[in-house]
Amino acid sequence: MSENENDFDVVIVGGGPAGLTAGLYAARARMNCVLLERMMLGGQIATTEMVDNYPGFPEGIAGAQIGPLFETQAKRFGLKVRQFKTGLKVERSDTGFTVSCGADDLLQCKSLIIATGSGWTPLGIPGEERLRGAGVSYCATCDGAFFREQELAVIGGGNSAVEEALFLTKFAAKVYVIHRRDQLRAEKIVQERAFANPKIEFVWSHIPLEIVGDDGVAGVKIRDLKTEKERLLPVAGVFIYVGMKAESGLVKDFVKVDERGYIIAGEDTVTSCPGIFAAGDVRVKPLRQVATAIADGATAAIMAEKYIESL
Repeated sequence: MSENENDFDVVIVGGGPAGLTAGLYAARARMNCVLLERMMLGGQIATTEMVDNYPGFPEGIAGAQIGPLFETQAKRFGLKVRQFKTGLKVERSDTGFTVSCGADDLLQCKSLIIATGSGWTPLGIPGEERLRGAGVSYCATCDGAFFREQELAVIGGGNSAVEEALFLTKFAAKVYVIHRRDQLRAEKIVQERAFANPKIEFVWSHIPLEIVGDDGVAGVKIRDLKTEKERLLPVAGVFIYVGMKAESGLVKDFVKVDERGYIIAGEDTVTSCPGIFAAGDVRVKPLRQVATAIADGATAAIMAEKYIESL
């Protein structure tokens, strides 16, 4: 272990299930490690109301509970956690990598585990950016309670869209699910719950054209793909779930990524750049779930340990 408190064997970027698991395994391996997180620990899972498919919790577990449990366990073995604001940068150095958390905060490390996850893809339609935070949201758990007894729209047809629509029915008078196809992509059990919920109305084969409103959302203009007719759907909030994009910008100059920015790495989490490992949702993979993120985190820590031993 270095005498310099800013010298590490491994720096982990991202505090979701993948990053926290990597921290747990790295700390247990007695590597000098630190985890960097910009927002709350837990990642995307922290904004999920209930996780029903994570083994070991027969009645499910609230998404917001998982992060603190992982954090407590990892810190028990010595994982350090640091918060940063913005402007994180990575550069190559003679001994590995330099991670800049600010002008006067430089971390040196032999290896990097990138567990930065992915974020929601915006629609890119008029009114979306202007009304973000004023009725346009990408997180029902965060913002649903602000819309009690109001009508809302959810854009999308996958698991996230339908699950969040179900969550919104706890507060809203009605939830429109607007989907460009005439059937959902969500899991069948999720679909069944949504079809049985009287507060949810499906708007099939429609796309959003514009989110309207002055100081807040007043409605969403939509087009019927079959008839080409346009109409305004009056709603107080629009929740958008049309896909994810990889948060790989930090290392995009060092590692190979696919056309959507996801880091190309195998099940061993090894990237095209020696010393950089990709874990969790930021990696090209067929399934993005808590269980697969945890597997990646454990693998990345072990592979980082082997890499350091080989130096």
